[in-house]
Amino acid sequence: MELKIGSTEAPMEKATFGAGCFWGVEAAFRKVKGVVSTSVGYMGGHFPNPCYLDVLSRITGHAEVVQIEYDPQLVSYEDLLAVFWDIHDPTTLNRQGPDKGEQYRSVIFFHNEQQAEAAQQSKAKVQVSGRFELDIVTEIKHKSEYYLATEEHQQYFEKQAKR
Repeated sequence: MELKIGSTEAPMEKATFGAGCFWGVEAAFRKVKGVVSTSVGYMGGHFPNPCYLDVLSRITGHAEVVQIEYDPQLVSYEDLLAVFWDIHDPTTLNRQGPDKGEQYRSVIFFHNEQQAEAAQQSKAKVQVSGRFELDIVTEIKHKSEYYLATEEHQQYFEKQAKR
């Protein structure tokens, strides 16, 4: 979002998380006050312009992710991190529930150094909290090229509820 000259409106910010199948992750973040929009897609791989079947085949190295646009005046990045830790098990490597494969890995893709620092601090805090018995395996990486998933995957659970 670009600011217009004379505008007092703060710019929106982006956050990107992988925490298993992107359908459920997106549904959880869409309920957060201050989240302006979400989309699901793929990030962190080596294969250009992957589709769902490419990622599912485990040849691309991508994670299923949710990219969030949020208003930092209504919700902080730290609040989004709290949701991230609440909605999945960050101690299972390349798996969430019945979903197995590196595309379901726990990963935080930061968009700037402030997010990187907040993610590292948050991970350390959760690790020592005693909330999880096992070590947290969540990766924290700089964002890379984001590939939007096809329309059928966007807001998937909302669409299914309307059927």
